[in-house]
Amino acid sequence: MKLFKAINIKKIVAVCAVLHVLVGCENLLEVDTPSDQLDTGLVFESVQTANAALAGLYANLWDNSPLSGGTQGSGVLLGSYTDDLVCYYASGESSGALDLYNNLQIASNSAVYMYWSSAYKEVYMANAIMEGAENSKSLPQSEKSRIKGEALLIRSLLFFYLQQVFGNIPMPLTTDYKVNQSLSKTSAAEVILRLESDFKESADLLSDQYRSAERIFPNRKVSQLMLAKVYMLQGKWNEAEGALKTIASSPLYTFEQDITKVFQKSGTHILWQLKPKNNNDPTSEVQTYYFSDSAPNLYALNNDLVSSFLPGDKRRQNWIIPVTVNQNTWYRADKYKNRAANPTEYSVVFRMEEVYLNLAEALVRQNKLSEALPYINYTRLRAGLSALAGMPSQQAVLDEIVSENRREFFCEMGHRFLDLKRFGRLASLSPVKPNWKEYHRVWPVPQKELLMNSNLKPQNNGY
Repeated sequence: MKLFKAINIKKIVAVCAVLHVLVGCENLLEVDTPSDQLDTGLVFESVQTANAALAGLYANLWDNSPLSGGTQGSGVLLGSYTDDLVCYYASGESSGALDLYNNLQIASNSAVYMYWSSAYKEVYMANAIMEGAENSKSLPQSEKSRIKGEALLIRSLLFFYLQQVFGNIPMPLTTDYKVNQSLSKTSAAEVILRLESDFKESADLLSDQYRSAERIFPNRKVSQLMLAKVYMLQGKWNEAEGALKTIASSPLYTFEQDITKVFQKSGTHILWQLKPKNNNDPTSEVQTYYFSDSAPNLYALNNDLVSSFLPGDKRRQNWIIPVTVNQNTWYRADKYKNRAANPTEYSVVFRMEEVYLNLAEALVRQNKLSEALPYINYTRLRAGLSALAGMPSQQAVLDEIVSENRREFFCEMGHRFLDLKRFGRLASLSPVKPNWKEYHRVWPVPQKELLMNSNLKPQNNGY
């Protein structure tokens, strides 16, 4: 693999930490590191410099990764791949995204390659940070555990997205290029088992206490949420229920009752959010989805999504803006508001609404319908809708959970794709995605990677 070339990734982490070139780190992966740079051992001699290395990892997550709110992130690519968004790219450099939207992607698709490569670069950096912390002779054990826990959580989260999008994937667990350059794919079932183990470990290593009051670094509860999501993929509904109830009962979190404050960074309903590169920078999301007084040139909301909202739904009123030009109307995602100075918004990764709806699903799967309904009603009542009561069947409640997830989480972290895949309902996209095929449940392994590492063969079915 290109990202596993024979380079000294540990020195790259050191360079990023010392010079604070947080976003440019991935570009350094393609060049030799000067011999006079600070050795990685010095980076992990103090908590301050070790945290700076972690800061580089978080900055890259925000800027270009599956968690990014920009044009290469899951919100955009998986949202247009399913039925959240309509892609208005015309041609040229952005044709990879347009082909994904049209379900015409091939192994040489540029957007597919960027999604893969950006994720694995962050995985590689996470591995380097874990190794650096583990080998440090001066970091206190409590700090070693916390640093390893954060890096392990991030690596596992990236593997989670890669597995869901690509199916069987390679799992580099070290910075040893001799091992990584010839890795073969690990089966999806084995990846999920490894994720279960790693999310448990990261939960053990982390504490509930946040490292920052702004919740820009994940805590134990984020690991427990991801563990619950892995349990759900395995059909371990009782285990998922237990993990989710641990979060739901935590005094750290309060459900946000005001629809206008859901995406404000001060909310105690937020489990984790990513801070923009510079203070007062707008979020990537607001820059990606905004258009006004003209036809969209990137993305607009799918009319099928807009029509799914019930009359009076406050989310339709507060999170969606109609834009009419020459008697044509498009709809813009408007969850994030600040386009210039931005003192109030960060990019939300996880919030309590997901905990509640996942908990509702776990309960319904166990036929605990009456216990599940209140967790669905949290978001419905805040949206100005009536509470559900006495749904006629398990299937009817599951249908409502799918619909409520769509209305609540559109354009967020690829929710729609992940939800439909977990429910086994990706084929339901066919009416609004005429090119949809069964094999589109996974993307192709990038052709560049297959050419550099034949052990990644065979290509995914259909490509």
